[in-house]
Amino acid sequence: MNKLPASTGWTWLKNGALLFRQQPAALTTLLFANILVSILISAVPLLGAMVAVVLIPSFSMAFMMACSMIENGQRVTPAVALTGFRKPVLRELCKVGIVYLGVSLILTLITRFAVQPDFWEQVQAQSTSGTPAVLAGQDVLAMFLIFALDAVALISLCFAAPLTYWQKMPPFKAVFYSFFAVKRSAGIFIVMLLAWFGIFFTVCMVIAVILGGSSIARVVIMWVIFLFILLLQCALYVGYREIFGKPPAEPGSKVSLDKQR
Repeated sequence: MNKLPASTGWTWLKNGALLFRQQPAALTTLLFANILVSILISAVPLLGAMVAVVLIPSFSMAFMMACSMIENGQRVTPAVALTGFRKPVLRELCKVGIVYLGVSLILTLITRFAVQPDFWEQVQAQSTSGTPAVLAGQDVLAMFLIFALDAVALISLCFAAPLTYWQKMPPFKAVFYSFFAVKRSAGIFIVMLLAWFGIFFTVCMVIAVILGGSSIARVVIMWVIFLFILLLQCALYVGYREIFGKPPAEPGSKVSLDKQR
């Protein structure tokens, strides 16, 4: 794993944007397909929500593969959505997904003990009545810290799926390498996430100033959220490539992003 300066985080974000600009429609379609399938799975009673969490690595591999195809000058086809669902890799990615599920359950328990039960009732009342809720400062702080822990956990596991898929690592070894790769490159990820969030916040503020609180503004902001999710996915692919090396390309493909390094 190469040692890189913290400023590389901005480069990852820029190169992720370059990848997205090459095939935005294909990546957006892939995102909506993943969201739809995830919602359908989560709707299954009892085990649906847990199954959806276990399948997160399989969903994420679709984006990783799509970014690899774009980098190599290939068209992203709908079949890429099945990248992480084919045998025998599905079984291995589901083992990575069990780690995601374990982390999710731990964070759920922390939330249950750290936040008062009436916090959610007040938030629900605010969303239905529109009246401002009086929230305890300690509950708001606890939720912020839990959100930060959730983000750290997801980022720490972001390379586990591609390491399992491309490097053929055993799932728990891939989790180990992913965690320490992110830990070793913590400065890079902090710069990347701060830049990502800063741009996102600025864009949302501009939309709010121009369109106000209209329904059109809410629709536009929702699209911006989807756009920035894709931008982060592309940036994480660039990060994987920089740290672990370029994944194997399909025969006859051509490299386009490396020329801009």
